[in-house]
Amino acid sequence: MTIAIIGAGLGGLALARVLHVNGIEAVVYERESSRAARGQGGMLDIHSGTGQRALREAGLIDQFHAIARGEGQDMRLLEPDGTLLWQEDTPDDAPLARPEVDRADLRGMLLDSLPDGTVRWGRAFASAEDGMVRFADGSSAPYDLLVGADGAESRVRALLTDARPAHTGQNIVELGIPDIDRTHPDLAAMVGRGNYWVLGDGQSLGAQRNGDGRVRVYASFHPTPADWFATSGIPFDDPAAARERLLELFSGWHAKFRALIAACDDTVQPRPLTTLPVGLTWPSKPGITLLGDAAHLMPPVGQGANMALLDGALLALALASHPDDFSAAVKDYETEMFERSAKVGQMSARMQEMVTAPDAARRMLAFFQPG
Repeated sequence: MTIAIIGAGLGGLALARVLHVNGIEAVVYERESSRAARGQGGMLDIHSGTGQRALREAGLIDQFHAIARGEGQDMRLLEPDGTLLWQEDTPDDAPLARPEVDRADLRGMLLDSLPDGTVRWGRAFASAEDGMVRFADGSSAPYDLLVGADGAESRVRALLTDARPAHTGQNIVELGIPDIDRTHPDLAAMVGRGNYWVLGDGQSLGAQRNGDGRVRVYASFHPTPADWFATSGIPFDDPAAARERLLELFSGWHAKFRALIAACDDTVQPRPLTTLPVGLTWPSKPGITLLGDAAHLMPPVGQGANMALLDGALLALALASHPDDFSAAVKDYETEMFERSAKVGQMSARMQEMVTAPDAARRMLAFFQPG
């Protein structure tokens, strides 16, 4: 039985690894030309009951703990006028319930755990029919089970459902400060070791410490339409001018927050946020299924990577339980995944509503200190 996994993201690699641990081989097809073809994004908090559960099934939990950053669980919450509402510092001996890890390091760990040749690079999915998957370069490969692990803009998804991601009304500009401890020690001390949130009415500013010394800065605007970047006046092809425009947009904010923007380098990326409908399902179809963002794209509030990892692990375990009946395995997996992702999707939507509300800072404070 041939298992073809489309996409070498966290979910697809977790699936391949847990299958390998259970004596089942698969092939992962990835459109990028190599593992280093592009940056892999910032930090992820990997939760003990979901993402870490998947890594235990993969036999990689010790390796994960070696690269995880417990101090990345630190959090500071502020208002635009500079008022500090909440600060949480993680003790050195605290349990690793939600440690942060660089996405690139986590992906690299999964890639290194697979046999040579498992991932076939430079294979962009084009179509699938009659047990053959075809790629943009004209090549093809057979499959008995095709797994779409190809992310938010999944092309495999169209084989199962007409659902497409919809804009959430939030647009984010990603920036960054490299080597912040050396280049801007005052800002490094302000941000701290983990996450730094400043929540305002219609705008927010976030900063996240990465393991390589870089701080990623996220400027958020909401509610804004899907085409807001085109009308925002932010010239993304001119980083210096883009920073100046962002400083204008945050003109009423405390000077220390504007200093974060001014200190950023030339990485200025637009990030429109989209999601799939909460509770999305489809009729089970023999030979095809989805996992991760391809199946249940959620707001970026800390659940997406964990769900993808767990999807991959649980699909692998279902296949190992039904090695001669992929259809039964897929039905079992989808039944559990639909219920689980609907609950997490509802929770993520509520969190997204909270962090984009006019009184987001106070609502988040109430969340952190209930009662």
